[in-house]
Amino acid sequence: MLKMLRLLARGAAARAAEDLFNQNALLILDQQIRETRASLERSRQALAVAIAGDRAEARRAEAAEARASDLEIRAVAALRAGREDLAAEAAETIAELERERDAIRTARATFAAEVARIRETVADAGRRQAELERGRRVAAASEAVRRLGAGTRPQETATLREAEATLARLRELQAEASDTEAALAEAEPGADIAERLRREGFGDDDRPTGTAILERLRRSAGLAAEPA
Repeated sequence: MLKMLRLLARGAAARAAEDLFNQNALLILDQQIRETRASLERSRQALAVAIAGDRAEARRAEAAEARASDLEIRAVAALRAGREDLAAEAAETIAELERERDAIRTARATFAAEVARIRETVADAGRRQAELERGRRVAAASEAVRRLGAGTRPQETATLREAEATLARLRELQAEASDTEAALAEAEPGADIAERLRREGFGDDDRPTGTAILERLRRSAGLAAEPA
């Protein structure tokens, strides 16, 4: 029994968590997008810093190579002048500069492959982020339409069905008001005597009759009126 109660408690907690997620899915997605956008921006900044560092290393390699070339020219001149001591010292410095240059080149070759991988990862993340944000806009529009049709909290959100019911009731009330006004008009003084005089043949009877309408239909059909 105790085991069953624990299972029920975990099941109820899972159901509550799922319901909470479903009710706030768009809000959760918004926060996740904000976090992934910030993470992507940090990745881009880190990549930019790494690329800037690589360019600095490239300048160091170029400077070492230029200095070694300059020293080589000067060492040759010193040898020609019989200053082998200076040439030997220059040769040691040139060797050190060339080792530095080669180490930088090797490091940059490895770094270039890593930067290419990171750049592709960041680009892919950027595409996925853009797709997420497009999907979020579509999801927000769909959620707005869903809430318009049937809000999750009817006590707070008016629906189209509710608005249509209100309009129908308003039209019904207006029709009742029109009928009341017509009845009041018929009950005005003189209304009854006017109808009695019309029935007795005093004055024109402007009410439509079947005979008059039949004559109108014959004229529309191009038929001559029947003789009286």
